[in-house]
Amino acid sequence: MDEVTVVVAHSERATLRVGDVFLKVDADQARIDSEVEAMSLAPVPTPEVLWRKPSVLAIAAVPGTTLGRLGGPSTGSSAGWAAAGAAIRKLHDAPLPPRPGRAGRSVVALAAELDDECTLLVSNGLLPADLVTRNRQVAEAALRPWTPAFTHGDLQIAHVFVDGDEVTGIIDWSEAGRGDALYDLATFTLGHEEHLDDVLAGYGADIDIDLDVIHGWWSLRSLLAVRWLAEHGFDPFAPGCEVDVLRSRM
Repeated sequence: MDEVTVVVAHSERATLRVGDVFLKVDADQARIDSEVEAMSLAPVPTPEVLWRKPSVLAIAAVPGTTLGRLGGPSTGSSAGWAAAGAAIRKLHDAPLPPRPGRAGRSVVALAAELDDECTLLVSNGLLPADLVTRNRQVAEAALRPWTPAFTHGDLQIAHVFVDGDEVTGIIDWSEAGRGDALYDLATFTLGHEEHLDDVLAGYGADIDIDLDVIHGWWSLRSLLAVRWLAEHGFDPFAPGCEVDVLRSRM
């Protein structure tokens, strides 16, 4: 009999694995509906939806392996990273989905959230003031006008599966929607800066990528994540994770 494995769990949602089936339990039914819609529209490999009931989405496992994980070594080849870049570009070039995603938050709202979070990080003693101040300066580059694209919105390295130089599946589409394409690129390469050139090579030389914006998203995403991760049982201070990403900008 297959065992039930808890993949991730916190107060908002949980993902369980039973054999080759993943069960996503989400308190927000609208988020499940949005995820299914995004997968149906995305022009890249996505998991097969097996069934959907109130608060639960069942999807099939995708073949292949990830290119690594945040806080761990990269296990993928340069060709694998480039293939991921090409798949991300295909997504970004697709017709826009009907609603904004996590990568589509307004610059004004994002700046206000970031300033509040920076204040809390220092006042709660989670991070030193100089580290927060420096990364808030770096993050400023991401707070600029952008052209909407079809974005995944949570394109962590653990969400992209490859087999050699072929992308076999991209999972976890609950944050997908219209947004800033460079947010996806930054999220995917967070903690693996050494593979950014491979990803951009696959993404396409015809696009002029502002590296300062990607660096800005690395800092911004990490600053916003540290306190939430610490409060939900994750460790942003682990080697190679969010706090190390912030330190790398000093």
